Amino acid sequence: MKSLLIEKALTAAVREVALPEPGAGQVRLRVEYVGICGSDLHYFYEGANGAFVVREPLVPGHELAGRIDLDPSGALPEGTPVTVHPARFGTPRAGIEQQPHLWPGGSYLGSASTWPHTQGAASEFLVVEADMVRVLPDGLPVRRAVLAEPLAVALHALGKAGDVAGVEVLVTGSGPIGLMAVAAAVAAGARVTAVDVLAGPLERATALGAAATIDVSAAAVEPNAYTVVLECSGVPVSISTALRAVRPGGTVVQVGMLPDDPRPVNLAPFISKEVRYLGAFRFHDEIDFAVDLLAANPGIESAVTHEFPLEDAEEAFAVARDSQRSGKVVFTL
Repeated sequence: MKSLLIEKALTAAVREVALPEPGAGQVRLRVEYVGICGSDLHYFYEGANGAFVVREPLVPGHELAGRIDLDPSGALPEGTPVTVHPARFGTPRAGIEQQPHLWPGGSYLGSASTWPHTQGAASEFLVVEADMVRVLPDGLPVRRAVLAEPLAVALHALGKAGDVAGVEVLVTGSGPIGLMAVAAAVAAGARVTAVDVLAGPLERATALGAAATIDVSAAAVEPNAYTVVLECSGVPVSISTALRAVRPGGTVVQVGMLPDDPRPVNLAPFISKEVRYLGAFRFHDEIDFAVDLLAANPGIESAVTHEFPLEDAEEAFAVARDSQRSGKVVFTL
C-alpha cells in the first residue's frame, strides 16, 4: 500500500509499505480523506513538533475519514463509513479520572511523541482499535467527516467556557481550528466575532456564521466587550489581545498551541479583571458530538478548501501553510 512518510525536515515521500493486518480487537480502514493539521506542518517543515523530533520515518495525519476494509469480528461490514478518535489513552491518574486525554503515557495518531513513533493516517489503509472507530450517521458524507477531529478540539474548548447561548464570543485566529471554533460557538447559540490579520480567513469565518469580523492589522478589538474568548492562534500578541478584549470576570480559553519556551504576554488585564484563563488540549469524547454537529450542519464542510493526492504532499503542505489561500487542506486517497 502507499504511505506518505516524513523522513526529516522538508523531506517527504510516498513509499510502498506492507499492508497492515488487524489483530484482536482491531479493524482495518480504507482511508479516503486525511486533514493536514498544524502539527503535520511542523513535522514537515521543521522535522519536529515542539520537543517531539522525527527520529524515524513518520506517517502524518490524525484527522481522517474512510470506510471499514476488514473487521475480523464481523461487527462492522466492509464499506461502513467511519471517522476515528485518534487517541489511545494512557495510565489513569488520581484527580483526573474523568479526563483520559490528560493521562500520561497515551499516544496520538501521526505523532513523534512516542518511540517508536505512532504512525498516522496518510496511508491507503490504517489499523486502529475498534473502540477508536466512530460510525457515520446516514447523511454525513465521508468527506465532511474528515473535520470531526478538529471540530472536537473546538467543542472541547467551548465546553471549558460553559454555556455560551446568547453570549458575545470572540475567536482570535481564524485558521482551521479557529474556523471550527466559530462553527461550534455559532451552533451553541453565541454571537461570534472572528479576528485575524488576513482577509481570506475572515471571509471563511463569515461563511461559517460569524456575525462580525475584525482585521486586527487595521483595527483594534474593543476592550472588555466579550464574555468568552477562544484564543486559537497561539501567538503571544493575540493572547494579550484576548485578555484585553474579555470582559471583567470573563473567560479566555487557550486553544492555539504555543512553543515550550518563555513568550511575552501582558497579564495585567488577567489580574485586574479576575479573568478565568483556561487551557484546552485535544479532547475526551467530544468527537461524538462533532459527528452529530457535522451531520446536522452541512455548511461546516465549506472549511475544506483544497484537496491533494499524497504524491503532491509538498504542494499540499505549502498551501496549508498559506492561511490567506486555504482553510482546511486534505489529502485524498
